[in-house]
Amino acid sequence: MAFTSSQPAPLAHEAEGGWRRYFGFSLDHKVIGIQYLVTSFFFYFVGGVLAGMIRTELATPISDFLDRESYNEVLTLHGTVMIFLWIVPVVNGAFGNYLIPFYVGARDMVFPRLNAVAFWLIPPAGLMLISSYFITGAAQSGWTAYPPLSLTTPAAGQLIWIFSVILLGGSSILGGINFIATILKLRRPGLKLMQLPMYCWAMLGTSILVVLSTPVLAGTLILLAFDIVAHTGFFNPGLGGNVVVYQHLFWFYSHPAVYIMVLPAFGLVSEILPVHARKPLFGYTTMVYSIMAIVFLGLIVWAHHMFTSGTPPWMRLFFTIATAFIAVPTGIKFFNWLATLWGGKIALNSAMLFSCAFIVNFVLGGITGVALAQVPFDVHVHDTYFVVAHFHYIVYGGTVFVIFASVYHWYPKFTGKMLDEKLGLLHFVLTFIGFNLCFGPQHWLGMNGMPRRVAEYDPQFTLLNQISSVGALLMALSTLPFLINVVMSYYRGQEAGDNPWRALTPEWLTSSPPPVENWHGPAPHVLHPYGYGKEVSP
Repeated sequence: MAFTSSQPAPLAHEAEGGWRRYFGFSLDHKVIGIQYLVTSFFFYFVGGVLAGMIRTELATPISDFLDRESYNEVLTLHGTVMIFLWIVPVVNGAFGNYLIPFYVGARDMVFPRLNAVAFWLIPPAGLMLISSYFITGAAQSGWTAYPPLSLTTPAAGQLIWIFSVILLGGSSILGGINFIATILKLRRPGLKLMQLPMYCWAMLGTSILVVLSTPVLAGTLILLAFDIVAHTGFFNPGLGGNVVVYQHLFWFYSHPAVYIMVLPAFGLVSEILPVHARKPLFGYTTMVYSIMAIVFLGLIVWAHHMFTSGTPPWMRLFFTIATAFIAVPTGIKFFNWLATLWGGKIALNSAMLFSCAFIVNFVLGGITGVALAQVPFDVHVHDTYFVVAHFHYIVYGGTVFVIFASVYHWYPKFTGKMLDEKLGLLHFVLTFIGFNLCFGPQHWLGMNGMPRRVAEYDPQFTLLNQISSVGALLMALSTLPFLINVVMSYYRGQEAGDNPWRALTPEWLTSSPPPVENWHGPAPHVLHPYGYGKEVSP
C-alpha cells in the first residue's frame, strides 16, 4: 500500500483545541495515547487503595477491618481494576497509540475514529465497575468469576462486573484490530517488517492474541449472564451445566491475557535498554521469532491452571510440556537483554534502573512459573499465596516496572521537560524494596498452606503477613515522589530538547512534544533503529 494514499485525513484542526483536546473526542494518536495513560494511572491509584485495604485487613489474622463480604468485593475490584483498567490499557493503549504510528512512519493510526471509540469505552466501564461497590454491592467472586460462586453471590454486582468487562474487552478488540492494520498496512514505502522497532513486533503479537482470545471471554461472560438473569444452565450444575467448561473458556482468554500484559512490556524494555546502554539490541531476529513463538504457545497452555479440576492424565502431560516450552523463547529474550547490556556504556538513570529491576523480578516470576507447570507442585500450592506471589512477580514486577521505566524514558517526548532524577531514584528504591518485601514472603506462606482470597487465616502466618503489609505500605509511599516529580517537572522541569537521550528511533527525530501529524516535513526513513556504536545513517 502506498504511504501517501493510505494516510488519514489531515488533522491540522487538532492543534486548535489546546489542552481541551485531552478531554474530548480527539483523533490524534498522541492525544489518545496520553488519554489512555492518564486514565489508566487514575485507575492504578484506585486499585492501589483497594490493595491497601486488603493488606490492612491481612495485617491481623481475624477480619477486623473488613467483613468477609466486603473483603471479597474489594478483592474482586482490585484484581479487575488492575488487570483490565490499568495494565492492559497502559501497555497497549497508551504506549501503543503514542509510538506505533511513529515507528511505521505514519501520521496517525489507520482507523483514527475507531481508535477514539476504543478509548472512550474505558472511562464509563471503569466508573460503572467502581460505583457498583457503593450502589448495589460489587461482585464477590474474584476476577475469575468462577461459577457456581458467581451464580450464588448477589446478582446485581456480578452483572455490572460482566457488563464492564465486556465493554473493556470490546475496547481491547477494537484497539487490536487497529494496531494490526496500522503495522501491516501503514508502513512508509521501503520500510520492511524486519526493520521495525521491536515494540511493533510485540504489539503485533499482542494484538493477534487479543483478537483471537478476547471474543471467547466475551461470549463466555454473556452465557454466564444468561445463567444469572434467565436461569439457563450453561454453567449451573444445579440445572445440568458444567463449571469446568467455564474454566476452559475463561482460561483460553485469561492465560493469553498474561502475555497481553507482558509482551508489550518486553517490547518497551527492548526500546529502552539499547538507548541507555548505547549498544544495538542483541539478537533482533531471534527476539522476533521468540515473540511469535510465545503468541502460538500462549494459545495452547490454558489448562495448566486447571490441574486440580479433574483433568485427565494425558491432558496434564500435554499442558505441562507445552507450558515448559514457553520458557525457551522467554529465556532467549532474557539472554538478548543481558547481552545488550554487556559491555555497554550504561547510564544508571531511572529508566535503566526500573528496566534492570524488571529483568530480575521477571526471572524470579518465570522460575516459579516453570515450577507451577509441574503437576505435583501445582497441586500442592494450588489456590495458595504462592500463586499470588508468582502472579504479582509477573504482572507487577514484570509489567508495572516497565511502565515506570517507560514513563521516565518518554516523558521528555510527551512534555518537552525532563523528570527529576533524584526523585526518580527515590521512587525506584521505595518501589523495589516495597515490592519484594510485599510479595517475596508470600511464596513461603503459600508453600506452607495459607490459602488465597480469605480475610482470616491461621495465626501462625501473622508475622509474614505483617511484613508483606509493610512492603505494601512502602509501595504506596513510593507513588508520592513519582506524582510530585511528574507534576513539578511539567511546570518547572529542565527543558528536554528534541532528543535528550540521543536515540535513533523515529519518535525522537521530531520536536518534543511532537506536532500534529508527527513531523513538519516528510517522515524519516529509519533503517537502523538500534545502530548505536555503528557508522550508520538514521
